[in-house]
Amino acid sequence: AALRFYEQALPLLREVGDRAGEATTLNNIGSLHERRGDGPAALRFYEQALPMRRAVGDRAGEAATLNNIGLVHQRRGDGPAALSFYEQALPLQREVGDRAGEAVTRYNIAMVHRGDGRLAPAVAELELVVILDEAVQHPDLQADTAMLHQVQAELRDQGPRGGPGH
Repeated sequence: AALRFYEQALPLLREVGDRAGEATTLNNIGSLHERRGDGPAALRFYEQALPMRRAVGDRAGEAATLNNIGLVHQRRGDGPAALSFYEQALPLQREVGDRAGEAVTRYNIAMVHRGDGRLAPAVAELELVVILDEAVQHPDLQADTAMLHQVQAELRDQGPRGGPGH
């Protein structure tokens, strides 16, 4: 039902020239497709939303869309592409003071590192996630702290061969 409403809203937003609303709607349609497991469709909508968000100067929205694109790539198993989009989102999140969004992006970065067996950088990112979570009283603080402890244990179990960059 939500998809139908978004699809009905798009031509109206275009008609009145609400580019910010159009970009948000495109991003939301992408998110619905992503939740349904249709990464290619999600990417098509995110890639339409991104230049619009940039054009209207919506830095927070741009960061959210970049993070969403990164998630699609991460779920496809393309860690390098995901990291590229996450790393574009971080400075925007810092610029607009979105510490909760930064925590989410850093968590995503940590999971890419973990998935690639780079546990030391994953721990470093998760340590920052917990600091940010505490600062903004993020609802994921407990789960993120548990993940930090789990990855720290994985790093200890990995031993010396798992140092930074390995």
